[in-house]
Amino acid sequence: MENQRKRGERRNLIALTGATALLAVAANLAINALKTHFKNRNRKGWLSVCHFQFSGQNVVILRLVVPGSYVQTNISASEILRLADSIVAKSKEIYDAVASVPLDKVTYANTILPLAELEAQQFPLIQSCAFPKLVSSSEDIRKASIEAERRIDAHISICSMREDVYRVIKAFTARGDSMSSEVKRYAQYLVKDFERNGLNLTSTKREELQRLRAQIDELSMRYIRNLNDDSTVLLFNDMELAGLPPELFKGLDIAVSGKFKVLLRSHHVSPILELCKVGSTRKSVAESYGRRCEVNLSILEKLVQLRHKLARLLGYLNYAEYAVDLRMASSSAKVFEFLEKISGSLTESASKELSVLKELKRNEEGEIAFGIEDLPYYVKKIKEQQCDLDFGVVKQYFPVSLVISGIFKICQDLFGLRFEEVIDAEVWHPDVQLFTVFDLSSGELMGYFYLDLYAREAKYGLTCVVALQNGSSINNTRQIPVALLISQMPKEVDGQPGLLRFSEVVNLLHEFGHVVHHTCNRATFARFSGLRLDPDFVEIPSLLLENWCYESSCLKLISGFHQDITKPIEDEICKSLKRWRSSFSALKLKQEILYCLFDQIIHSTENVDMNGLLKHLHSKVMVGLPMLEGINPASCFPRTAIGYEATCYSRIWSEVFAADIFATKFHDIMNQSAGIQFRNKVLAPGGAKDPLEILSDFLGREPSIQAFVDTKCYSL
Repeated sequence: MENQRKRGERRNLIALTGATALLAVAANLAINALKTHFKNRNRKGWLSVCHFQFSGQNVVILRLVVPGSYVQTNISASEILRLADSIVAKSKEIYDAVASVPLDKVTYANTILPLAELEAQQFPLIQSCAFPKLVSSSEDIRKASIEAERRIDAHISICSMREDVYRVIKAFTARGDSMSSEVKRYAQYLVKDFERNGLNLTSTKREELQRLRAQIDELSMRYIRNLNDDSTVLLFNDMELAGLPPELFKGLDIAVSGKFKVLLRSHHVSPILELCKVGSTRKSVAESYGRRCEVNLSILEKLVQLRHKLARLLGYLNYAEYAVDLRMASSSAKVFEFLEKISGSLTESASKELSVLKELKRNEEGEIAFGIEDLPYYVKKIKEQQCDLDFGVVKQYFPVSLVISGIFKICQDLFGLRFEEVIDAEVWHPDVQLFTVFDLSSGELMGYFYLDLYAREAKYGLTCVVALQNGSSINNTRQIPVALLISQMPKEVDGQPGLLRFSEVVNLLHEFGHVVHHTCNRATFARFSGLRLDPDFVEIPSLLLENWCYESSCLKLISGFHQDITKPIEDEICKSLKRWRSSFSALKLKQEILYCLFDQIIHSTENVDMNGLLKHLHSKVMVGLPMLEGINPASCFPRTAIGYEATCYSRIWSEVFAADIFATKFHDIMNQSAGIQFRNKVLAPGGAKDPLEILSDFLGREPSIQAFVDTKCYSL
């Protein structure tokens, strides 16, 4: 592939015959003109020659690429589909070659290396097909991207069941030849992938495994469909919704009776629970929200039974053990120990919080018992009283462009990185920017990332980072990482800058943590690249970086009053934001731990009475705060139905380790020595080493929960 690309770059024109020769001459003239134009505009990349079919003949086009990146941007719908087909064909060729190796002749060079090279080379091409569905303004391109991803996924599914390839890799791991720890780890992961697909089982059991997976997928989707299709409407008059701001009333439809329609959707429910002054309304909404889709209870019970069968078929005691086997937690017992230890450490603080909240409710509503439905409203109310924060005012200090430049500065000073925009890079939309990332001291090229910040129609709606090319160093050839940060930030309008809510600022810095993590990867294999780690670990660097949003010196770097950006955010606001973060957080965290425990218990135990379990956990965890009567939380808990089953604990896990790192290593907020050490010891290895070993090496001890608990247990 590399040689073909280099030969393509040296050719400016393909010799054509007949009428097509005239087109070729015109293309050659255009190429020369474009080269001169690009040279004059000081582009940072190079020009490559790409080939496509025109009237049955090969024709060349000129396309700007950046050194070391194989990501193809701005390609047409037909090119996406052709690229997908070529990816599948090349992959099949390599898999067939590995499968043909005699079991007594297996070596690293003929078994592991071809698969590692294929993974590294094809990932940016696969992503070139897949990411346009998230960002393209063209419906045809988005449809082609979805179809291309379907074709590639279907092929990958076939490859994952290649018993002939599995036997060859298994034979290699059994040889016991001397190999580096990273090669050994990579080979073991390949074997594990095949075996989690049942390749070590008999054909009969393998068929049963596939049936179980199909049933699980169908039931999971039915559970989610039931929630999505729920059309329950509650009716309230304006007095019953007292406390909601005018803009929220504007978003509510009005029934024939003149009452406002409230849907059981989070965008309606959350504001009411947080802002509505009427306790009976909050209770009514919370009860209705918790009673949704009662049929889902039986679906979840069946799902859990099938998951346990699947896990036992694969040799695990239960589904929870299967789910955490390849994660940092490593066992369900460690997850339970972790959650119960955190919960127990929060009990005293949570009890104090509840006493204060009960008193606040008595003062406002009289002698009405405090219920779980009151928690969001009174936590928000007391935070506002204690922190004296107006987030509308805070927003005035965060123009988008200033926040971005400030984040660059933080990452430069903390991790020793330099960001330089690639001027006039080929991108899929004029708003998109491409940045080169260099090591600040040596000038070494670290990687690239695309920044697609601003809102537009048909674009993916959430802020996230997508890996476009994974870093690797196979056969002494380094492939540099390339990432994409997508967001829907407000753009400048009529000279008025787009302003960010503080939560958006935190989210943006979090996602930049993923960019830094991905860019700083130094693992040998693309499989161990920065964003392909187990979820218990991959969020730690980004959650760590969020801490800088609450430090005055850093807030001043990323802020400036929108009418005069020389005026950074005020010190008192900075202090209030830090207080807001940790105040009255123990009870809400306890509530999250309750659901994590529920998720872990049902996936590690057979035949659980789910509603009975939730009532028991509620009384045990929530310091005596009772669960609402008549609700069925297990019927409307989508995380345990699909995507996070037996792993709901993972976000808290990552938060705990991030808090420990910040408290231990970053007393001096902009300590570049600690930042460089973190970059080299934690970010660079990727998945090449055990995550607990990586963190223990960096901290000089095993990680602790204490720093995290300290942020939640404060003096009332």
